[in-house]
Amino acid sequence: MDTIEKTDTGVDQFEGLHGFYFEDLAVGMSDSFAKTVTEADVVAYAGTSGDTNPVHLNQEFAEKTMFKGRIAHGMLSAGFISTAIGTKLPGPGSIYISQNLRFKAPVKAGDTVTARVTITKLIADRGFIELETVCTVAGKTVIAGEATIMVPSRNS
Repeated sequence: MDTIEKTDTGVDQFEGLHGFYFEDLAVGMSDSFAKTVTEADVVAYAGTSGDTNPVHLNQEFAEKTMFKGRIAHGMLSAGFISTAIGTKLPGPGSIYISQNLRFKAPVKAGDTVTARVTITKLIADRGFIELETVCTVAGKTVIAGEATIMVPSRNS
């Protein structure tokens, strides 16, 4: 594993890339990431993941399901939670430990999904935080869950 090098001033060369340190976090802190799901996103996700379930890719098939049309992969929308965690709160340097998800409603191409993460617990002795994770479309919850994240300490 590479070590972090200090510049001649003693400053971490990756300082600007780092998200929050554990010591900077508090219960109640929240952030979000939003993205409009496109047809191209659904097709690209199917190709990348290998999930070619026709409910995602075949309109004729999907019209005969309870959704009455194609829906985006649930894990595509859940990936926006990862984006919120990895880029916003706690941000770069944090590591997923666990995630549970409950899929509440479908997402379709053209929907804007907002993934919001909120700190619910700090576990200081482990350097972990627990987050409430929620994805919404037009104010309606489409995914609800909880995550546990390892957050670097400023002192390590």
